[in-house]
Amino acid sequence: MQKFLSLLTLAALGGLAQAQTLSAQDIVNKVDAAQKVARDVSFRLSGTAAFESLNQKIDLMVKTIPAQNVARVQFAAPDALADNIMVADKNEIRQYMFLTNQITVTPTSKAAGNVGIGGLDFNQLGNTSAMLSNYTVKLLGTTGAAGSRVFQLEAAPKNGGTDRTRIWITEAGWRPNRIQLLGQGGKVMADMTISAYKTNAGLTAAALKTLPKDAQIVRQ
Repeated sequence: MQKFLSLLTLAALGGLAQAQTLSAQDIVNKVDAAQKVARDVSFRLSGTAAFESLNQKIDLMVKTIPAQNVARVQFAAPDALADNIMVADKNEIRQYMFLTNQITVTPTSKAAGNVGIGGLDFNQLGNTSAMLSNYTVKLLGTTGAAGSRVFQLEAAPKNGGTDRTRIWITEAGWRPNRIQLLGQGGKVMADMTISAYKTNAGLTAAALKTLPKDAQIVRQ
């Protein structure tokens, strides 16, 4: 399950004449700037993804406080993960398993690369530049009219890996609205849309970290 857990987040910019000269890094910088003024971010991520050799429905809620490096992910689907919760901060990853009523605690350093979708750390969803520091990002294209354009970016790991992540970013709010993960040979491993995107809802770190008090703790 740890290898399944994982994702990403971005946003974009504007100006029709400007769009022709924008680089991928320009867009990432704009996203970064927008995220830095958001005290908290929450959104729904839904779609399909290959999990345990099957193409399954994905439905989860992500809540994060970027400045405190805290993120909470709650699953509604697939069925195997329904009602499971993952909480991440700069020190550890806490995964609550509903069926066993257990909380698995893993140091962030040990969990690196295994927590996320396609190697993208949920804990960095509110910090685009940090999340993409190990990726080479390029702009694939731009669609739509000024004020409502969508930028398509593709991120490839700098270590030479074959995986790719594509992100569609709307300039309306400088936020992502779709994420697609590609495996070897360009095979689509996940295709998810982002909805119910909110900022500055008054989330607190204490609330995001809350897990059932009667759960058994298992440390790794």
